Amino acid sequence: MAASPEPNRARRGGRWRRVARARLGPDAMASLAVGRRVAAEMRAGLDGPGVTSAAGRLQHLLDAEAVGLTGLDGDIVWAGWPADEKTAAALVEQVLRTDARAVRKTMVALPLHARDELVGALVVEGGVTTADAREAAILVSDALDRAKLEASAEVAVQAELRALRAEISPHFVYNSLTAIASFVQSDPERARELLLDFAEYARHSLARHGDYTTVSGEFQAIEAYLALARAVLGERLRVQVRIAPEILPVALPYLALQPLVENAVQHGVEVTGERGSVQVTGEAEGSECVITVEDDGPGMDPVYAAEILAGRGKPGSLGLVNVDRRLRTVFGPGYGLVIETATGAGTRVVLRVPRFQPGVVPQ
Repeated sequence: MAASPEPNRARRGGRWRRVARARLGPDAMASLAVGRRVAAEMRAGLDGPGVTSAAGRLQHLLDAEAVGLTGLDGDIVWAGWPADEKTAAALVEQVLRTDARAVRKTMVALPLHARDELVGALVVEGGVTTADAREAAILVSDALDRAKLEASAEVAVQAELRALRAEISPHFVYNSLTAIASFVQSDPERARELLLDFAEYARHSLARHGDYTTVSGEFQAIEAYLALARAVLGERLRVQVRIAPEILPVALPYLALQPLVENAVQHGVEVTGERGSVQVTGEAEGSECVITVEDDGPGMDPVYAAEILAGRGKPGSLGLVNVDRRLRTVFGPGYGLVIETATGAGTRVVLRVPRFQPGVVPQ
């Protein structure tokens, strides 16, 4: 058997040629570090608080006399001292008008783009090559592009959360209030408790403050919902909840768990007209929090379950797809929902999120 080629060789034209292993020197590593910091400082855009600092880093990186950044308003934020601010303003005006590079003596101005749209200009003065200035403009444009993409994702998350908050079932509200009314004469204490449960359920579902809660906060609303569901369905609904104490402080987006439990009750028990059970379990698995919501209802075709998470399910599946998208947007593609189901075999929905989440603050 022929020996495997050495790992630092590549095949070309039937022969092996040696490929040099590139190593980044300290200057290149420093440039990468500057690039990361500039990207972080540009997250708020060209009118954000990080612009001055970003311009200073670019000035140092390019070894320029002055570096200026501006949005479409043409007001330049400088690091260093330009020799002629009027020339700089004229070059910026030309760039914003033509969306093309403008050069005069030792000063060059280049357009900045985000999502293929002109959003501003970069001005560099002082013995810097056009090629280096162009690389700096690409660096800033990439940072702005990423910031705009993150902002768009945040808008989408907020829209999906608003959709979930608006999805309270009128049927459930009517049945809950009817059940409460039925106890007013026969068991006024239970009617009072159910009314408080309804208030907690509505408060959590319609809350407008904050984007995050905790597992504990989410389960307060779930317990209120289940109390109302048991009042409506009576002995038909059996519920078992087991949550490990160590995951109670874990942060979650609002309405990440409640729609899963509601889905299990509605589609796993209520639609069958028979007795059914819903089990909710939560535990820590290393650095992750894993919560499962399981019912013994009719289940569904696994292909259709995949369609739901892809956003191609029936209108009633909005809750699951919105929860999945919000989890993946907040925590990354490795998290979200997994649906385990088969026709006639019930449904098990698994939610997985990181236990420790810097920057995610429950309200």
